[in-house]
Amino acid sequence: MGSFISFLIFTLCCSSSSSLVHSFDNTVSDSLNSLVQDFAFRSLIKHRHRHQTGALYDALLPRNLSGMNASVVRLRSRRLWNKGANFGYFRIPPRTVSIPHVKRLAIVYQDFGNWSSRYYNLPGYSLLSSVVGFMVFDASNVTDTSVRKRNLTLNTMGKPISVKFPSVTFMGGLISRARCVAFHSNGTFHLSQMSSYGVCYSREQGHFSIVLPLEKKRRPWYLWLIGFVVGFFGLIALVYVGVLCLRLVKAKQIQHMERQANEDLVLESRWVGNSKMPSAAVTRTQPVLESGVQ
Repeated sequence: MGSFISFLIFTLCCSSSSSLVHSFDNTVSDSLNSLVQDFAFRSLIKHRHRHQTGALYDALLPRNLSGMNASVVRLRSRRLWNKGANFGYFRIPPRTVSIPHVKRLAIVYQDFGNWSSRYYNLPGYSLLSSVVGFMVFDASNVTDTSVRKRNLTLNTMGKPISVKFPSVTFMGGLISRARCVAFHSNGTFHLSQMSSYGVCYSREQGHFSIVLPLEKKRRPWYLWLIGFVVGFFGLIALVYVGVLCLRLVKAKQIQHMERQANEDLVLESRWVGNSKMPSAAVTRTQPVLESGVQ
């Protein structure tokens, strides 16, 4: 009943708008992980009579999750310590222990396939591979479906867990720009350099992918040429208009000075015949005799 309710909730989430899904990526991803976990443990229960330790079983997912794959493997902690685990895209090194320690543990493997970009949209980057991940659970009592399986963490004693993406191909110099990304359950992510071709490394469980930084769109060369020509002629026009404005200002200043000079000049009027004509005032110097008598 609980699995059916979880499935119903997840179906409703999927039928909602894409913006709602992206706004609640962590919540929907957690619901999806819980749903996949339920179907994975159902697969273990189905094969419990002929179950082999270390065997990988595919989980039968609902049709609305077509394109996504999930598998589960059940291991003894002793075997994980002695041999490690190698399944799907992952290789867990020997001398690995679970925290807290349990006798048996189950590792649920996920490949999001064409659902990857919907749940793990990384701004500024494009996915080069599907998002894959694994979760570790306490498998001491697999048949009791009423008890929620406890999540475990892994301690690899400092050795990395390798994540191999064999289907990823790099063209040209893209391999130098490609990055490994690890998505965490709290909504954060961590980018790291790819040290080996198509292989990423981690020290803990989670979800992983290979991404490539998005290039900024470059304008064609002719647009830059058009912009340069328009800017050049625009500058010339601006200089020409500036020179005209400067000349106009100087011409107005000269006119103003001439008008002011005309206003300051006082002329007297004299009658010449029947006409009144302007006449400048004349100041004559009185003659002075050599004796100093005027």
